[in-house]
Amino acid sequence: MRKKAIAIGIEEYKRIIDKPYYYIDKTLLIKEILDKGGSVNLFTRPRRFGKTLALSMIKTFFEKDMDIYGNLTDNRHYFDGMKIIGAGENYTKHVGQYPVISLSLKSAKQPDFDMAYTMLVDQISSEFKRHRYILNTDVLLEDERKQYEEIMLRKAERAEYATALKFLSDCLKKYHERNVIILIDEYDVPLENSYFAGFYNEMITFIRSLFESALKTNDSLEFAVITGCLRISKESIFTGLNNLAINSILNIDYAEYFGFTQNEVEQMLGDYDLSRKVNEVKEWYDGYLFGKTEVYNPWSVINYVRTLISDPDAFPKPYWSNTSSNSIIRELIEEADSVVKQEIEDLLAGGTIDKPIHEDITYEDIHKTQDNLWNFLFFTGYLKKISERKEERNIYLEMALPNEEIGYVYENTILEWFDKRLRATDLNNLHKAILEGDCETFENEVSELLLETISFYDYAENYYHGFLCGLLKGCNHYTVISNRESGNGRPDILFKYLSVRGQAVIMELKVVKEFDRMEAGCDEALRQIEEQNYEAVLYKEGYRKIRKYGICFYRKECMVKEG
Repeated sequence: MRKKAIAIGIEEYKRIIDKPYYYIDKTLLIKEILDKGGSVNLFTRPRRFGKTLALSMIKTFFEKDMDIYGNLTDNRHYFDGMKIIGAGENYTKHVGQYPVISLSLKSAKQPDFDMAYTMLVDQISSEFKRHRYILNTDVLLEDERKQYEEIMLRKAERAEYATALKFLSDCLKKYHERNVIILIDEYDVPLENSYFAGFYNEMITFIRSLFESALKTNDSLEFAVITGCLRISKESIFTGLNNLAINSILNIDYAEYFGFTQNEVEQMLGDYDLSRKVNEVKEWYDGYLFGKTEVYNPWSVINYVRTLISDPDAFPKPYWSNTSSNSIIRELIEEADSVVKQEIEDLLAGGTIDKPIHEDITYEDIHKTQDNLWNFLFFTGYLKKISERKEERNIYLEMALPNEEIGYVYENTILEWFDKRLRATDLNNLHKAILEGDCETFENEVSELLLETISFYDYAENYYHGFLCGLLKGCNHYTVISNRESGNGRPDILFKYLSVRGQAVIMELKVVKEFDRMEAGCDEALRQIEEQNYEAVLYKEGYRKIRKYGICFYRKECMVKEG
């Protein structure tokens, strides 16, 4: 039997079922929402964990779907064979019974407020157009009809757009004689973007008005579902919204409906004859803990499975990092003091950190303390919970890197940061010391720079090797040759002038586990240079000014001896 195609980037439930694409059944989310009975439900999950598809599925299930002429579309068949149908009549009786307002705020990621506001107006206008069948009836009063048309045609005042969702829900209730379901996707995107772009206060004022009118004092509301990445504090956006049920990654409820569970991943791999890849997929894309449920990154899993279908020998890649903003990690690293740098190194070495957790946070709070940055990283998927404990009034989480994919993001960000730092650092004293045989300045300069860096190799020799090569690359008229054949072996680094009239430098590196062994490490490196006759090729090329350095490292300490 032909296997179903894998949908990449398709977030419309109907389209996935119509194709049909491969779909992991998450329809019991509907049952849980109905069982819990929350008036306003906020779901916070990392980007690309299925929030948009979930809202599309909810919309398809509940909506009394009508075209512009008022003709009803039956969506019941989209749930044939799905788990929600087996849940019974108490749930299936809700299919196609409600008017639904569906709004995505993800397009409001613009460089200034005017452009972002225009995108939000476009989204609101489109939702009014989608329901314009009510203009073909006499249910609206003349002033209501006029206001509806002005909002739909993007001619209304800002105050009218700030209350547009409340107005639309009142109009729809009039027509359908049923309360309205409101779905808002990626509610925090305009807030995050406006914070980093510099117009946070303007944006939060508009979003607060939009939400308060639609969610706080709306007699036409049946229930609402809101999704985002962060829980933004009530004081900043959900002021006075006492009916808000918050479901973050710390909550047990709804844990299995965003992301893939272990059983779902094993089933998917089995369906495509890829069960042999289960350990590899787990190592790279598992590791998240939502409530008490182990969760895989769904975006990365489906991308890797799709790749494997075409190329069974393909290696895993960091698919998620290519879609998410890593600016917050970059800020953490750029602003890190010595303590934070050590914590990052501990994480990269497979260790954990212990931090107080605050679910209520505003973007303005992010840089008040380093703990807020760690909180941001946790809720956006760059850290996972290992355990939690309560200490007085605070909750503390023990956190670690979730998987290999996120480790790659950190390492890549660190390398970019290091290259940027090197370009801005004056290395003339170091280069001069190397060429003049000034071992003391050589080792002091390297040791100071090591203090400013972050290691992600647990101080293995290849880390120091790459680090030193990076320091040497900026020296004018000199080239760096790493691990090339020379003499009877391979010197770690050759550093030589482009003309044989200048100098050539041989560097051999050693790493020791005890500080007291550093001098012996330098001596061993110099002995290796002589025994392996590393200078032979340089001499044959015509170089006569040749320096030889034995260099030893212990954590962030460097010792240099010249032979």
